[in-house]
Amino acid sequence: MLRNRIGIILLTALAPAVWGSTYLVTTELLPPGRPLLAGVVRALPAGLLLVLLTRRLPRGAWWWRSLVLGALNIGAFFALLFVAAYRLPGGVAATVGAVQPLLVAGLSAGLLGERLTLRTALSAVAGVGGVSLLVLRADARLDGIGVAAALGGAVVMAAGVVLSKRWASPAPLLATTGWQLVAGGLLLLPVALLVEGPPPATVTAANLLGYGYLTVVGAAVAYVLWFRGIRALTPTSVTFLGLLSPVVATLLGWLVLGQDLSLAQGLGGAIVLAALIAAQLRRPVRRAPAVPGPGDAFRSADAPLPVGAPLPADAPVPAGRTEPADRPAPADRPDPAGGRARGATRWSQAPAAAGPARLGSRAG
Repeated sequence: MLRNRIGIILLTALAPAVWGSTYLVTTELLPPGRPLLAGVVRALPAGLLLVLLTRRLPRGAWWWRSLVLGALNIGAFFALLFVAAYRLPGGVAATVGAVQPLLVAGLSAGLLGERLTLRTALSAVAGVGGVSLLVLRADARLDGIGVAAALGGAVVMAAGVVLSKRWASPAPLLATTGWQLVAGGLLLLPVALLVEGPPPATVTAANLLGYGYLTVVGAAVAYVLWFRGIRALTPTSVTFLGLLSPVVATLLGWLVLGQDLSLAQGLGGAIVLAALIAAQLRRPVRRAPAVPGPGDAFRSADAPLPVGAPLPADAPVPAGRTEPADRPAPADRPDPAGGRARGATRWSQAPAAAGPARLGSRAG
């Protein structure tokens, strides 16, 4: 059971790790100034691919639920993330977004009845502090609209995670993931056309490689792993894994792009990982001691036996009841009153009417 849970956590953690590579792919392979187009290309083709593979469409309430979840998890989240990225330095946007675990913990307590523990709250605060050390710069400037957009992105994503857990879909995982990606991509498409205009006329091989990576790995594979984790784990445990994205982005910037990595950033990364691990630990479950039931060794000697239950070895046979064949003869049983052996005559051979008199004589 524990190994299975650890395996699910590790697989789910691959999703935010992949999303942490989005910054590198976007800056190195995609055309500049087209983040909304990248969001549409990332979500819509991946969703259509999953729907075609499963050949399942929503039914009943899942038409509007897919639209709501697709808007929260993908469409509205990408749009707000785009506003925050354009109006804030990347470190500020990532630090504001790091409050998402605390938001998910609060929403889970209200909508799912989960307990908001002190350890979860402290881990969430430590996560925000670690991310700020990791990506925040001293000369970072703040913008009210940008901060509001970053906080709004964290709120809608937190709501999407909790509702994805609350609304358990009977459909396969690939199908529900595809529905959300299609809904999010369709909602984002008109916004991208309105803000960025039509797609560029020329697309290079590097652009196609980047878009293909975002579609297949960054959306189809990553979101399937993400929603699988939400099904198997608590939303709070899953959302803490999202703190891996800025850690992976910083490491890739250092390894691939040659960016500097300071001691403070290393400390911030260590704090993030410690908060993430602490959030995955579960409290030991205390089991109440078993209550003895009928027929247990704790039965009182004066308690009546259930109907059909065998008599104890030293109990008298009531009148009208034949002693079992496998019961030892009275001569083989010591008398509990005086230790003498009883007569050799079997009780089953005594007349039924003599039963009460025999019982009375024993009592005397």
